[in-house]
Amino acid sequence: MTQTDHGIKEQHGLDGGQKPRLRFAPSPTGLMHIGGYRTALFDWLYARQTGGTFVLRIEDTDTLRTVEGAVEFLLEGMRWLGMDIDEGPGVGGAYGPYIQTQRQELYQQYAQQLIEAGHAYRCYCTPERLESMRREQQVQKLPPRYDRRCRYLSDEERAANEAAGLRSTVRFAMPLEGETTVRDELHGDITFRNADIDDAILLKSNGIPTYHLAHAVDDHLMKITHMIRAEEWISSFPLHSRVWQALGWEMPLVYHAPDVLGKDRRKLSKRHGAASWQELRQQGFLPEAVFNFLALIGWSYDDKTEFFTREELIRLFSLERISVSGAIYDEEKLAWMNGVYIRKLSLEELTRRTLPYMERSEAEGGLSDAIHRPLDVAYTQRVLNLEHERLRTLGEAAHAVSYFYREDWEYETPLIQKGMDQESTRNVLLRSRDLLAGLAPWDSTHLEEQLRALMMELVLKPAQFLGTLRVAVSGRKATPPLFQMLEVLGRQNTLSRIDRALNGLV
Repeated sequence: MTQTDHGIKEQHGLDGGQKPRLRFAPSPTGLMHIGGYRTALFDWLYARQTGGTFVLRIEDTDTLRTVEGAVEFLLEGMRWLGMDIDEGPGVGGAYGPYIQTQRQELYQQYAQQLIEAGHAYRCYCTPERLESMRREQQVQKLPPRYDRRCRYLSDEERAANEAAGLRSTVRFAMPLEGETTVRDELHGDITFRNADIDDAILLKSNGIPTYHLAHAVDDHLMKITHMIRAEEWISSFPLHSRVWQALGWEMPLVYHAPDVLGKDRRKLSKRHGAASWQELRQQGFLPEAVFNFLALIGWSYDDKTEFFTREELIRLFSLERISVSGAIYDEEKLAWMNGVYIRKLSLEELTRRTLPYMERSEAEGGLSDAIHRPLDVAYTQRVLNLEHERLRTLGEAAHAVSYFYREDWEYETPLIQKGMDQESTRNVLLRSRDLLAGLAPWDSTHLEEQLRALMMELVLKPAQFLGTLRVAVSGRKATPPLFQMLEVLGRQNTLSRIDRALNGLV
């Protein structure tokens, strides 16, 4: 295989003013992980930018591996991300049906057309013979490839096989000599030796097509103009090009987008720990943040801009800026980006969107089941205001603020601070309680002024004095600023927590 890069310039227009038609064509062999939506997003963005059409087609011809509910899961994820469909299942369109198992007669018709034109042939080899052939090739260290035995059967032999009722597949008759050069709009011209390409199966013995035939028939009949697919299909590109030529059709513009990789540069998959959109939603990721993040997996506008609104991505997206190298799915970066999006929310919006995460059951990551629902919205808004800058996901909120709602928590850090003992800790708590019991007004400014004065009087360091109070009222070492926290907790909650800490020193 050889490749030539010609510095491709993106084609925004088509002959005769035709608008682009792009398709996303997943196989429902599992619940699609979040990286799988990246290619769909590229299709969707270009269709929206150009006023084109975004088509969803379900390629469910691998019937043995089809997972029940996978299509519904896919569609719900697209709705969550805000990718609407112009044509497809549940939407309809002029070129349906959009589910391949409902189009089998079409594939059989075109397979027969290829046979009659001499571009394909029926293969009667049994699975046992093919397995024996593969084992022999392995012993001889030969590449695994069909030996084309049935390609050279005489008409009489074929007729006898048919009369005997032998099951057959349909294989494409790849040219045996020369080269095939294909045009990838990202990678340039790529040349393959025909001798290195197998006579691939187009139609299985049960009449169900493989991708090699089905995608060509569907893309042609659905008038697809731009095909964006994973780079794993580059090795099959010359076969596909030959199939299109044999059918007398012009292939769409083809873009092989980079695979989505994990941080270890292995291809992302469910088995490789990739999250689904549903898992991200459950954890409290914002769909607008995930949308932005996905657009940057294998595409960039420049070398510095990372945050885009949906409208900006539609306006700025370009196929020519899709990368040709592996794109990394970085969970830490997604969490960081989500945190930035959370900080952009108004306090009212943050509260509205976080309440469902806090009010769900404790087993699902919400607040303790002992806490009454629904939560007081005004109080929760004041609480979340203190954590707004620290949250990376909405799902973190319940744990982050749980001590604001009940005080029977376990201490996560020792009450007695470094350089202090039980007696000095008791003194801090008693003196602070006496001060706070009659303090007015109860606001963070006044709280800070009076408590810092007491700290100076006791000749203690901030880490000692303030740290003691922080742990006493929250059970934690790291919290929002102490004085704002005390203001939100209120006098009675603060005093009762100091009392609890004092009782624990007995």
